[in-house]
Amino acid sequence: MKKEEVPQDNGSLSKVAQEICYAIDENGNYTTVQSSGWKVKSTALDESIKLIEERVEQTKKEITAGKLSPLAYFMEVHRMDISILASYVGIHRWFVKRHFNPKRFRKLSDKTLKKYADVFEISVEELKNFTVNN
Repeated sequence: MKKEEVPQDNGSLSKVAQEICYAIDENGNYTTVQSSGWKVKSTALDESIKLIEERVEQTKKEITAGKLSPLAYFMEVHRMDISILASYVGIHRWFVKRHFNPKRFRKLSDKTLKKYADVFEISVEELKNFTVNN
């Protein structure tokens, strides 16, 4: 793509940051060009953010219903899955999945809760006393 053909469509990303793209300049050399976005990419990004927000809302409902522990909420908000969370806290996936059970979560030691709290950049007390606010 030529330097002057780099997309400059304003989208959700353009309000926060600009993207660096590679393009060919007038001398035929590769160079970097800032782009404020590309409509197709912005649409895809908006859709993925909408899906994440829906998952967070569903997780809140399940926590309120007593089906999930607060770990599920923080995992969703930080855009993680069980494998990623497990690797960050240094606990096997199987145990992390079990910690999503509210009864098991309440029995976790402060040492284990500290591992989770550190990953989510919150205090152990915030994790223990988390309540869903709509």
